[in-house]
Amino acid sequence: MRIAKSSTPGLDLAVIRDIVDSNHKAPTEPEGVTYAEVDAGGVPALWCIPEGAHPDRALLHLHFGGSVTASMHSDRKAGGHIAKAAGVRSLVVDFRLAPEHPHPAQLDDAEAAYRWLLAQGYEPRNIGSTGHSIGGTLAVMLPLRLLAKGEETPGAIVSVSPWTDLTLQHAAVDENEDNDRMLSRGTLELFRAAWLQDPAVDFTDPSISLISADLTGLPPTTVHYGEFETLADDGAELGRRLAEFKVTSEVHPMPEGQHSFILGAGRVPEVDQAIHQMGQWLRKHLGAGTQPPDGGPYDRARRQHHHVSRRSARWESTRTSSAPVRKTRRASG
Repeated sequence: MRIAKSSTPGLDLAVIRDIVDSNHKAPTEPEGVTYAEVDAGGVPALWCIPEGAHPDRALLHLHFGGSVTASMHSDRKAGGHIAKAAGVRSLVVDFRLAPEHPHPAQLDDAEAAYRWLLAQGYEPRNIGSTGHSIGGTLAVMLPLRLLAKGEETPGAIVSVSPWTDLTLQHAAVDENEDNDRMLSRGTLELFRAAWLQDPAVDFTDPSISLISADLTGLPPTTVHYGEFETLADDGAELGRRLAEFKVTSEVHPMPEGQHSFILGAGRVPEVDQAIHQMGQWLRKHLGAGTQPPDGGPYDRARRQHHHVSRRSARWESTRTSSAPVRKTRRASG
């Protein structure tokens, strides 16, 4: 996808968002995964439910798009692949987008969806915080916000292609200009201006640049990034910082990997191997608990609210016939 890197001049933002949402076609359909749209504490979200998913565990998944584009729909299949690898349900959050909704709206929505999961009966230690690109950043920001409030964090983090240095000073931003098929310095600057609109903002502020943050107390965290992406140094530096703060962590650079490479799920063997590693990390670090006789928090909520899940093939047919409606939250889906 080159729309974000070399967009056609004059394209309306709503059109660009529709084009970016078409990235849901990039991964293959994960077999044995069903979907259900829900209102997660006032935030639109999408359950990805693998067959045999552990009823007591869940992922909170945050999509890509620099805070400006993409949605829960663009991450549906990729989120489904990760959920299937982990053997748990994944709640893909449709957070509000900039510039209409600048920082911290995206983090606020992530927190609201997390608290909704808690209200459904999921324990913090049984929830994994996952995401890629800006979602990979938010996946770490959310536990840090909870720590600052003295609250329990999710049990594990998977951060893919995170944006961790908002100053854009890392060498890879320019050195990988010709390698990265999605991002460039110019794209990142546009995203940054849309996301962080306060003229007094300091890009080194630890609340927005994770490489400046105190990471003490974070749960086990694995970082994946592509060596060909402009944010390669961001991922590597986050890995080093996690080690400095003695966080249980792993770092997995993918040789010749692109930004947000999980969009190649089901088509690229190296991507599938990385997703398998993410799944193993989540299986290892999320508390398994016991199989509750009533089917766990999701099934209880489904019986109470009559949520209807649908097979992925049916979802695909309805997706092509009508765009998702979200008029009160963004210009387009």
